[in-house]
Amino acid sequence: MGRRRTAAWNIDNRAMAGTMPWRAPAGQPAFGGVRDLPAGGRAAGCGSMAAQQRPGFTQAGSTMSKPSRTAMLRWTLLLRPLRASALAGLLASLIAQPGAAQTATAAASAPPALPAVESFYREADMSDAKLSPDGKRMAVLIPVGGRKALAVVGLEPGVKSVVAAQYTDADIHHFHWVNGERLVYDLIDFSRGGGDQKGYNGLFSVGVDGTGARMLIKTQWDGTERRPGLREPLDPQHDLLAVPGGNGSTVVVGRPSFDGARDLIEIVPMRLHVDTQRLESLGVAMPKGVTQWLFDPKGEPRVGVATKAGRATVYWRAPGESSSWQVIGEFDSNAWAFVPRQVDGTGRLFVKHGDELKLFDFAKGRPAEGALVETPGFDFSGELVYDTLAGPTAPVLGVRVTTDAETTRWLDPHMQALQQAVDKRLPNGVNRISCSRCESPDAVVLVQSWSDQDPGRYWIHRPAKNEWQLVGAMRKDIQPQRMATLDMHRFKARDGLELPVWVTLPNGPAPAAGQAPARRPAGLRVHGGPNVRGVHWTWHGEAQFLASRGYVVIEPEFRGSTGYGWKLFRAGWRQWGQAMQDDLADAMDWAVQQGWVDKDRVCIAGASYGGYAALMGPIRHPGRYRCAVAWAAVTDQQLLFGLATRSDLSEEARNYDLRELIGDPVKDAGMFNEFSPLPQAARLKAPLLLAHGREDKRVPVAHALRLRDALTKAGNPPEWVLYDDEGHGWVRPANRYDFARKMEAFLAKQLK
Repeated sequence: MGRRRTAAWNIDNRAMAGTMPWRAPAGQPAFGGVRDLPAGGRAAGCGSMAAQQRPGFTQAGSTMSKPSRTAMLRWTLLLRPLRASALAGLLASLIAQPGAAQTATAAASAPPALPAVESFYREADMSDAKLSPDGKRMAVLIPVGGRKALAVVGLEPGVKSVVAAQYTDADIHHFHWVNGERLVYDLIDFSRGGGDQKGYNGLFSVGVDGTGARMLIKTQWDGTERRPGLREPLDPQHDLLAVPGGNGSTVVVGRPSFDGARDLIEIVPMRLHVDTQRLESLGVAMPKGVTQWLFDPKGEPRVGVATKAGRATVYWRAPGESSSWQVIGEFDSNAWAFVPRQVDGTGRLFVKHGDELKLFDFAKGRPAEGALVETPGFDFSGELVYDTLAGPTAPVLGVRVTTDAETTRWLDPHMQALQQAVDKRLPNGVNRISCSRCESPDAVVLVQSWSDQDPGRYWIHRPAKNEWQLVGAMRKDIQPQRMATLDMHRFKARDGLELPVWVTLPNGPAPAAGQAPARRPAGLRVHGGPNVRGVHWTWHGEAQFLASRGYVVIEPEFRGSTGYGWKLFRAGWRQWGQAMQDDLADAMDWAVQQGWVDKDRVCIAGASYGGYAALMGPIRHPGRYRCAVAWAAVTDQQLLFGLATRSDLSEEARNYDLRELIGDPVKDAGMFNEFSPLPQAARLKAPLLLAHGREDKRVPVAHALRLRDALTKAGNPPEWVLYDDEGHGWVRPANRYDFARKMEAFLAKQLK
């Protein structure tokens, strides 16, 4: 099993008594992710101080993307209540021990078969389990009839279990508890590619018994507009912004506005009643141009961010103020002085300040001097946890933080004792606990447990009786003991900059005494973004797939990555194909020095920006890589600016963000030409597997088509894959499986 090695971090217990610090030794990006800005979230009962948010308080949604213009067909809802025994049987089938069909004799006489491709790339058997606010039920996504359905499981005698929402032509994508009796959810169609979706995700509500289903936000444009005073679904461009805490019946949705180029210019929050569809104003005057919002536990907007001409303005509205907003920050949109994270029910604003979580000092107009939480070596990423049923002024129970892995430190003695008991029962992994009425004698605790080798399992625990019930495995066919291990290391690049790097080592027999481990072929996997964090300590399907085929997987957090401090992020500005590329070569050299990797059998691979880097690797460092695999790849930096009408990048992104992070298409034309794969195609000599989605709006397919033609003209045609129904990445499972098999065959041909 995986070894949990969480980096040290610090919290101030004394300050947390009124708010929180605690000290221990140090231990959107354009292409392929979202930036490390505040994430909302409310666990059932114990949750973050912010109201639950989706897509969250993030930068990518406002300045980088345009809305889908695709028309949408109607989804077909199939309500299918199940008896508790039937649902229990369905869940039990997901828990079945993998590999049971293999006999002991066969296992002893022959090596086990390789895990199937589908095991690593399919949708999970069970995911996103959440307790209801009253703790009487658990909702979870499970497969029913070949589709992902929403099941509600009764946890008390007499509380029925049902499949509350299931569709014949769609899958449940996300869901949230609104109160103990009602949920909201949206849809996706996993039978279609990302570029062939029926359109918008919509928003629906349903009762815990599967009745009273309502469409709150349409999934298609139908030529009609919502008539004032009538309770009809909202237009499909609306989106869910927040689910207030407590036991209410409303959610907060956003009404967007767009300019003539279909770029988002403003989102106005509105309150929507999920049981009646009544829409109403929040009764608050809103600042103009805000596209990012942060709400308090009651669903009141407290922080708004407007971004224009490369500058971000942060607005604040204090409790008791109906229309007075004050500016508390103005800075470069790529260099935030602080990042708002959460607002509690008393009006305290918590902000991320580098590797620290701090209170905001409104009297001084800046983050307070003392740190509440400190995570040396990592940007602060986490949330405060409190009991949502204890009211808006509930005290902080603990802090959930992600460094290399996720951990929770509880200030509440009862919760700390509970965490210790859970960790003792389920060692060597991460155990996230959630509960409501956590200290009551009949408390029910949901435990999600995972590691680098185990995708995860859900447990129901009743502390008073010391009862444990396994709900199910997220991926029933994954055998953790056969999975690879994942660890984070740090090394110094050629210029002395310290870089994190993640290493996935295949599982296999230990070498004989006195013998060194055999060096293996390796995949240097480059994350997209590039201004995101690439890896966390958890189970990763693609890395595990490659490791199951015998490859060491090296994943550097190269300069320009976020999550590890400003210095690392800033060092990557305007360094595409240059120092960023050298970091990748240095990481592989370091891995070779550790004795893990055969330096003559290395392939570089990645998607989006990672695909760009995979293409540039053999160009900048010829002979270093035996082959390259690139999908959804940027092939020419100039095309990021020159394909505006076919890209979903906003004018704000192209005119400000990209020019600062990558370069100016006019002033830096020479640099773009020197460090772009397309104009340097004649120098790309290594065998290449190149793939793209025809409907890609982030990196239009012209990038790949032009490179394919240029390589063919230069006498080095790539192995070419085009998915007509996909966009920026593979959504349809069949396409995931197909590409994985093609990559497996390509790597075997080149590296073994």
